[in-house]
Amino acid sequence: MSLPTSPTPVVETSSTGLAGTGVPATNTPAVGDRDEDRRAPLVEQRRDRRMMAALVAAGVASFAQLYAIQGVLPGIARELSLSASTAALSVSAATTGLAVGVLLWAAVADRIGRLPCMRIAVAGTVVLGLATALAPGLEVLLGLRFLTGLVVGGVPVLAVAYVYEQLAGARAAVAATVYISGTTVGGALGRLVAGPLGAWFGWRSALLGVGLVSMVAAALFLWLAPRERGPRPVRAGRSPGRVTESTREPGRIRQALTSAPLFVLYVQAFLVTGSFVAVFNFLTFRLEAAPFFVPAALASLVFLAYFAGTASSRLAGRWLSRRGFAWTSLHGVLAMIAGLAILLADRLPAIIVGLLLFTAGNFMSHAAAVATVGARAGEAFRGQASALYNIAFYMGSSVLGWLLGLAFDAAGWLGMSCGIAVALLFVVVLNVVGLRRAAGRA
Repeated sequence: MSLPTSPTPVVETSSTGLAGTGVPATNTPAVGDRDEDRRAPLVEQRRDRRMMAALVAAGVASFAQLYAIQGVLPGIARELSLSASTAALSVSAATTGLAVGVLLWAAVADRIGRLPCMRIAVAGTVVLGLATALAPGLEVLLGLRFLTGLVVGGVPVLAVAYVYEQLAGARAAVAATVYISGTTVGGALGRLVAGPLGAWFGWRSALLGVGLVSMVAAALFLWLAPRERGPRPVRAGRSPGRVTESTREPGRIRQALTSAPLFVLYVQAFLVTGSFVAVFNFLTFRLEAAPFFVPAALASLVFLAYFAGTASSRLAGRWLSRRGFAWTSLHGVLAMIAGLAILLADRLPAIIVGLLLFTAGNFMSHAAAVATVGARAGEAFRGQASALYNIAFYMGSSVLGWLLGLAFDAAGWLGMSCGIAVALLFVVVLNVVGLRRAAGRA
C-alpha cells in the first residue's frame, strides 16, 4: 500500500535527534510512521493465522498417514492371519521409526532450517503412505511403516521449535497447542476415512484414500507456512561463533537429557502415550467381538472421540497460562483414569462416554507437556529437548503400546486396563510432586 500523495506536515530532524537514524527530534511522529504502526499489528496477525493454519495442515497430513492403519487393524489381521498384537506391530513400526528419526531431523534442521525440513517430511510422508497401500506382505508393510515414521519424525520434533523461534510468550504457547489440535484432527481423520473404506473396499483401498486426503493437507501446508525469521541455520563447515562443549550437538543433547524438569516430561510422555495408543489399537477388536458384535464400518466410528482431544488441547493452552503445567496435566491424567474405568463396562453408550473422557484427558496432558517442553528448554537446546520428548512419546507408543497388546491377547480388556492403570497412577504421582514443588516456590 503506497503512502498518500497529499501534502503532510514536514517533521525536521534537529541536532537533538538521533543522528543517522531518521528519528525526529520532536515527539510527534510523521503520518507515514503512524500508518506503519497501524499496519504492523495487522501484518503480524495475518502471519500468525497463516502459521496456525499451516501447523494444522501439517498435523493433518502427517498424522492421518501415521495412524490411519489403526482403523484397519482387524482387516489386516484377518487378511494376513495375524494376532491382534502382531497386527498392531504396523503401528509400532511407524512410531519406532519416528522415535529413531527425531534426533536425525533435529541435526539436519540445524543446518538447513526447521521449515525446509518440515516441508521435506510432510511431502515424503504422503509418498510413503501411498506406497504402503501396495505392500505385498507383512515384512514389506512393516518396512514401509518404519520408513514412514522416520520421515514423519521431521514434523512433531521441529514444529514446536519452529513455533518458539517465530513467536514469543503466550502466542507461542497458543500456537503449540493449535498444532496439537491439528494432530488430533489428522489422527481422527485418518482413522475415520480408513475404517469405513477398509470395511467396504479393503484396507489397501482405505490407505490410498487417506493418502489423497494427506496430499491435499500437505499442499496447504506448503502454501501457507510463513518463512522462518529466527536464527539462521548453521551450515556445515561454518560456525557463527566460538564452539564450546555446550554448543556441540552431544553437549546440547546432554543438557536436554539431564534437566530434571524435562526428564519428568519425557517419562510422562512414554507412559501416557503408550496407554492411549493401546486403547485405540485394541478397542476395535473388542467391539467386533462378543458381546458387542459391532460391524467393522461402525466400530471405526470410535475414532470420532479424537475430536474431544481437539477441544481439550485448546483448553489446555488457556489453563496452562493460568494454573501451570502440573495442575493442567494432573487433571488430564485423572480424566484418563476415569475414562478407563468407564470403558470396563459392557454397554456401548458407556464405552462412548469413557472413550471421550479418556481421549480428552490424554490430549490435555500432551498439549500441556508439548508447550512446557518448548518453554522450559533453553534456547541452545530447545530442538534437542523437543526431539527427546518425541522419542519418549513414540517409544511409548511402539514399546508400551505393544506390551499392553500382549496383555490384551493373554488376559483380555481387563488385563490390559490394569496395566494402563498402573502407568497412569505413576504419572499422577509425578504431577502431584510437581504441584507441591510449585507451591513451595510460591
